[in-house]
Amino acid sequence: MRRLFPGLALFIFLALFPLVARAQEPLVAAVNVEGNSQVVSSHILGVVGTKPGDPIDREQVRKDIEAIYSLGFFSLVDVRVESLPAGLGVIFVVQENPVVTEVRFEGNEVYSDEQLHELVFTAEGNVFNRVFFRHDLQRIQERYQKDGYVLVKIGDVQVDGGVVTVQIMEPRVGEIIIQGNTRTRTRVIEREIKVKTGDIFNSTVLRHSLNRIQGMGYFEDVNVGFEPTESPEVINLVLTVVEQKTGRVGISLGHGSQSGWSGGLSYEDTNWQGLGHKASIGFETGDRQQYWISYEQPYMDFKTYSWRVGVYKREWEDLDYYLDGSLQLYDYEEDRTGAYVGVGKKFHNELYSWYVTLDWRDTDIRATTENYKGTGSFDDFKRDYLKDGKTFSVTGTVKRSTLDEMVSYPKGDVESVNVEKAFEVLGGEYDYTKYWVEARYYTPLWFLQDLFDAKVGDEDNPIILAARVRSGWSSGTLPVADQYEIGGKTTLRGFDDDKFKGDEMFLANVEVRVPIEKAFSFVLFYDTGMAWNTQTTGIHSSYSLSDLEGAFGFGVRVRTPIGNLRLDVAEGDEETKTHFGFGEMF
Repeated sequence: MRRLFPGLALFIFLALFPLVARAQEPLVAAVNVEGNSQVVSSHILGVVGTKPGDPIDREQVRKDIEAIYSLGFFSLVDVRVESLPAGLGVIFVVQENPVVTEVRFEGNEVYSDEQLHELVFTAEGNVFNRVFFRHDLQRIQERYQKDGYVLVKIGDVQVDGGVVTVQIMEPRVGEIIIQGNTRTRTRVIEREIKVKTGDIFNSTVLRHSLNRIQGMGYFEDVNVGFEPTESPEVINLVLTVVEQKTGRVGISLGHGSQSGWSGGLSYEDTNWQGLGHKASIGFETGDRQQYWISYEQPYMDFKTYSWRVGVYKREWEDLDYYLDGSLQLYDYEEDRTGAYVGVGKKFHNELYSWYVTLDWRDTDIRATTENYKGTGSFDDFKRDYLKDGKTFSVTGTVKRSTLDEMVSYPKGDVESVNVEKAFEVLGGEYDYTKYWVEARYYTPLWFLQDLFDAKVGDEDNPIILAARVRSGWSSGTLPVADQYEIGGKTTLRGFDDDKFKGDEMFLANVEVRVPIEKAFSFVLFYDTGMAWNTQTTGIHSSYSLSDLEGAFGFGVRVRTPIGNLRLDVAEGDEETKTHFGFGEMF
């Protein structure tokens, strides 16, 4: 036992020594602040952990200095320790930042000083607070980024007296280098790029431009890279494209349980000779045989005119004319040869555009009396109504489009007002006026994907609700060849082509487009429409929405290298029809 006692005593001493030493440290008698005139002492001492009555703790005092400095009001924080009768006095010595007299901005062009001041909460007459002002700068940075100016930086902040100066660096676009295009003319790509040399870089505008280029259909892939320059305020854009074939062979097929098969073949190049022009040639066979050649420059802005020219010929056989789609009045055949030329461009407000088309056509109608069911004699009816011959017309269109070109799917609306006037000039034999309006609307149905947690589509390819409404009327007697026509794969699916004819019309289409995979989608649709004869003696019918015919169905869309294949199956009033073609119906 005697041998163990010295070791035990040493252990107890070492264990109790820190407590003995701590008990001997002097106590804090008072904690004060010096040097502050604007910031109240209680606010400063509120972050101090050193309290009267506690033993002095150097580590805690160091943390207190950091906490006071972190308040942001001071440029310097120090401490002084004094001996007092009751212990030690701890005095934190501070040097306040200057009182703000003005906040200045330099280098800003995107936003005015007034706009930036709205984001700054630091007010004149208050002590400059480094922490608060950092939040001000963050709000400014977030405003730039929200509007697409993602490369903007706050270069420097200087506080001189009461003047706070913020240096903003807004990088600009230097050279725009386009590479990879061997066929497409560089200027055709350049006109789709809304970012120009010397502009302040904006990622939203760049993304918008890339979507426009991708939407041209000329390229498999479009990428952009950034190339630094000698100046940190200038960056070069390097746009790389991978071209694809723009010449496509089109096949159209249709089948009805009563009408049988019909079809056609066409060739179209949407980037003829790399000029961005569209050339098309094709034919269709069956009861509605037709041939056409067209050439157009589809691009337009407020400086550049869009234009098109074309010739066509059609020979339609075994056609039936129905009153309201039910009472067959007569059988007829129609031959038509025509040519057209059109031109248009955008207004300075590029949401709006105009287009004017001149159309000359010669029509020959051959009607038979076998199934005539009109009132009066067929000869009188043919003389008064079934007029054929030459027509010269001018069609004017004003369109408004809010389609969002910065997304890869249709989003927005399109409205158009159209007037066609036939003149008895240049060989024209008719004088009438047609008026029609059309509205199209597209919106993503995000709630369906959220509601069902469905694994369909993605951010760039969502479920889409698409709708179209068209209404038309006229003045003067329309020859049968120039009447409104409703029915078939482009208007009212599930019915014979142009089954309903008249001088007034109404049409509505609604589709829900559901993407299943990137190259495959499913469509549910409902179509309704009708055309009425309200003027012609002997086959008069009145405009009434209660007469509307409807058809519903489903379809599939398959994206292929030669275009977007469309297959629709519609249930009409008399039969189920299958329609096959390219692209969306609207």
